[in-house]
Amino acid sequence: MGDFDGLTAIVTGGASGIGLATAELLAERGARVAILDRKLDDAPGSLFALECDVTDSGGVAAAVAAVADRFGGLDIVVNNAGIGAAGTIADNPDTEWHRVFDVNVLGMVRVARAALPHLRRSERAAVVNVCSIAATAGLPQRALYSATKGAVLSLTLAMAADHIGDGIRVNAVNPGTADTPWVGRLLDAAPDPAAERAALEARQPTGRLVPPGDIAHAIAYLAGPHSGSTTGTTLAVDGGMQGLRLRT
Repeated sequence: MGDFDGLTAIVTGGASGIGLATAELLAERGARVAILDRKLDDAPGSLFALECDVTDSGGVAAAVAAVADRFGGLDIVVNNAGIGAAGTIADNPDTEWHRVFDVNVLGMVRVARAALPHLRRSERAAVVNVCSIAATAGLPQRALYSATKGAVLSLTLAMAADHIGDGIRVNAVNPGTADTPWVGRLLDAAPDPAAERAALEARQPTGRLVPPGDIAHAIAYLAGPHSGSTTGTTLAVDGGMQGLRLRT
């Protein structure tokens, strides 16, 4: 028996990285898991997967409804889908600001909004938003990305307040730099990938990038039955980056 037995979860951006690690962990612990992602090439065949773009309100509504119909309800939403952006406020045009906010913030809104009627009928409803250390620490060359994740942090608190009366808990995880395929692509594009990786590892007190599995376990805790008194909070999974100031 798993602690997620009988529960249905949606994981957006679940075909790779943090989302895939989370989807596989929830399934391992007994949940019926649906992956929603734009590209399903790497989605495991053992999980129900639907192609879904979180910027498409109609597509999101249809995908969430399909999951609820297939499994007879919905209990957990992991809002993980997101994209990155580099640069200062001067480096991205308005169109890019709108595009990244559309995915990283409004994407979460669309999924949670479509899921609300189903979550209200669940006795163990939970939403976990994947935020970032960029919401709580000033990182260079991340103005646009940080702004979206700051919005996710505030959105999480507002959602928790709005829906506590519905019996829906809403929390967030704040990962540091994770060792994911997306970060791998950024490293590959750097002039010196090895030096760039070393720099990213060095800024986290543990001296390593955050494994996706560590973030998945934090998400599972916040979504699971053992955190029934936890709502409106953020859990940092960042190798100590947010709070530690070590002497060298």
